[in-house]
Amino acid sequence: MMPTSAPTAARGPAASAVMRRVFTVLGTGMLLAACRPADMADAPATGAPASATTPVASAVDDVPACPAGASVMDGWNDRAPPRRIFGNTWYVGTCGLSAVLVTSDQGHVLIDGGTVAAGPLIAANIRALGFDPHAVKYLLNSHEHSDHAAGLAHLQAATGAPLLARAPAVATLRKGRSDRSDPQYLEPGGTFPPVADVAVIGDGEVVRVGPLALTAHATPGHTPGGTSWTWRSCEGARCLDIAYTDSVSAISDAQYRYLDHPEMVAAFRRGLDTLAALPCDIHVTPHPLGSDLFARLAGDGTPPLVDAGACQRYAQNGRAQLDARLKDEAAGRKP
Repeated sequence: MMPTSAPTAARGPAASAVMRRVFTVLGTGMLLAACRPADMADAPATGAPASATTPVASAVDDVPACPAGASVMDGWNDRAPPRRIFGNTWYVGTCGLSAVLVTSDQGHVLIDGGTVAAGPLIAANIRALGFDPHAVKYLLNSHEHSDHAAGLAHLQAATGAPLLARAPAVATLRKGRSDRSDPQYLEPGGTFPPVADVAVIGDGEVVRVGPLALTAHATPGHTPGGTSWTWRSCEGARCLDIAYTDSVSAISDAQYRYLDHPEMVAAFRRGLDTLAALPCDIHVTPHPLGSDLFARLAGDGTPPLVDAGACQRYAQNGRAQLDARLKDEAAGRKP
């Protein structure tokens, strides 16, 4: 079943002024139940379901904390305790790979699927919070690498939800294998389970499920299909802008040179400009330690969870990395 769409004006400083399509779930009559496979990988949550803002604490408390002192390359397949980020936004990923659930009483949206091993852990974290995976109406993705996309096939089977991705990522997600347009194409472990149901979403388009509204932002460079996502979450009368920003590292396999692909470099720079302009009270990245998320969720304010300048600094770091990479290529030090 394809998502319905309707015209709307794009919002936010990084969005175009033209009218954009909106991917919408309208009420409970179009919850995509008819699209679910008959043989589900995950059973529905048992007991009384959680509301959009109240987890089942006893189930959450059974998950051990992630070890301190880890690096961004650690803990990819280790289940992290699921927890609230802010309002109706929840961390459901692993110790090393983010997955974020945005919830409402009319359905949820899940961003990123981690590795093959992480997919079932993400589904378990959704259930541990008291949410039913079948209430997830859309899957979204940051970029088409196996550490963020390999669990999506499992999560699609568990939820029955279509995956929305920008056009440059669609073929890779459907095949489970990228091509030479990906700077890391020749890196080992580049294949992953293909995702059966993938629909195209464009830059500036809005995904709606009930009261939820998540905007896609084209931020290519790390991969051609790199996408960042923004939305608002509220706690009572306090509402904050949350930005889930894609990776900005300019790294490659042993053959790819960014200098040989000026169109990718130009798109990379445009994406960094987009990141710097995003509404960004709370910053989340596909690798949680890339934005020091766990420390910020500790609650002592050091570092703060809310930091309106975080996306700007993240974009500045990305520009510095890209400039350094291009300089190294020109000097023959890379790739």
